[in-house]
Amino acid sequence: MGCTSCSTSTNGQPKGCKNNGTCGTDGCNKLTVFDWLANMSLPENQAPFDYVEVRFKNGRKDFYHNTENLSLAVGDVVATEAASGHDIGLVSLTGELVRIQMKKKRQKIDETHQKVYRKASQRDIDIWQKARDREETVKVRARQIAIRLNLRMKISDVEFQGDASKAIFYYTAEERVDFRELIKEFAHEFNTRIEMKQVGFRQEAARLGGIGSCGRELCCSTWLTDFRSVNTSAARYQQLSLNPQKLAGQCGKLKCCLNYELDMYLEALENFPSIDTKLLTEKGTAVCQKLDIFKGVLWYCYEGEWMNWFEIKAEKANEIIALNKQNKKAVSLEAFVAEAAYSEEAVYNNVVGQDSLTRFDKPKRSKKRQKNQKRKKRNHQKND
Repeated sequence: MGCTSCSTSTNGQPKGCKNNGTCGTDGCNKLTVFDWLANMSLPENQAPFDYVEVRFKNGRKDFYHNTENLSLAVGDVVATEAASGHDIGLVSLTGELVRIQMKKKRQKIDETHQKVYRKASQRDIDIWQKARDREETVKVRARQIAIRLNLRMKISDVEFQGDASKAIFYYTAEERVDFRELIKEFAHEFNTRIEMKQVGFRQEAARLGGIGSCGRELCCSTWLTDFRSVNTSAARYQQLSLNPQKLAGQCGKLKCCLNYELDMYLEALENFPSIDTKLLTEKGTAVCQKLDIFKGVLWYCYEGEWMNWFEIKAEKANEIIALNKQNKKAVSLEAFVAEAAYSEEAVYNNVVGQDSLTRFDKPKRSKKRQKNQKRKKRNHQKND
C-alpha cells in the first residue's frame, strides 16, 4: 500500500509523507475506496448527501450523520460520536457514493445514526496519537497477563478509542473463555475501560495483514470485505491436490481465492459427464480415471485392464452415454479415442549447445604454451 507521495521504509511502514499509513490522500490505507463520483456536479436544487464514511484502525468503517453541515473531504480527521465520549477517525468517503455504500451494507438512512461532532482539533489529534502509541506495549502486556491466567485465547490486536477513555481488545479463541478476572486485571493495569471483542481467524488476518503465497498483500486486508464460506469441494472441482499446507492461508483456513474461479469451473463441468458414470461397450465396461477441464477430455479404462487408459473427448463420452440410455452398447473405446493434438512426434532442437555458457570468459592459456613462447623470446633475443 502506498500513495504517490509515499515510499516504504525498512520496517514496512510508508514514509515520505511521514504519516505512517494515514496520509492525506488516503492511498496508504486498507480498504481504500475511490470516489468515482467526485468530479460530477449535483442536479439543480439537490442538496448534497449529509452522511460520511469514517475509517478507523485496520479498516474498521462506519457511517456518520453530518448534522452540522461541515465541509468535509476525504482524509479529514474528525471527532465522531461514540457510546461514551468521542472517537477519532479519518473521512474515507463523502457525497452520493456514501448513499450507495449504505444501501450495499443495508443500513437505513434515519436519525439513529451517530453524528460527526467536529473536525478534530490539534488537542484531539495529540491525545489520539498518544493513545495509538501505547497500543503495542499494551498488547504485549495483555498477552502476558492472559498467559499467567492460563486462558486459552490469543489477543491479536488492541485499539484505543480516540479520547483514550476505552480500549478494545480483539482476541481469537476456539472455545468459550471466561475472562471476568482478566478484565479486572486489565482495568487495574491500564487504568481505562475495557471491551473484549472476539473475532474469527479470517478477521484476525484481515486486521493484521500480511503477504500471501502469491506474493501480494492479503485480499482480506486490502479489498475483500465479505468472507464467504470455503470448503474442500471448491478444490476438488478445480482438480487441486488436497494438501492442507498449500490450500490453507495465513489464517489457517482455506484460502478465499479458491472461490474466485470456481464458477468458471462449474460452468465448464456442465459439459462433462459424471465421473461416476460407467460406459458400456461390447468390449467391456469402462470406468473414468481422470479428467482434464482445460483440454476437455477424460481418460477411461476397461474394468480389469487398469493400466490401459483411453483419452476420449467429453462430447464423445456423452455420445456413448446417450447410446447406453437407449439400451445400446458402443463398439469399443478405441473407436472414440480423441485424435491427439500433436499426432506427429515433436522434434526438439538442442539449443543449449549453440551458445556456450563460457563464451564471455577469457580463454585460459596452458602453462606449456606460455613456456614455449617465453623460450622463443629468449632465443630470439640471443640471436639478435
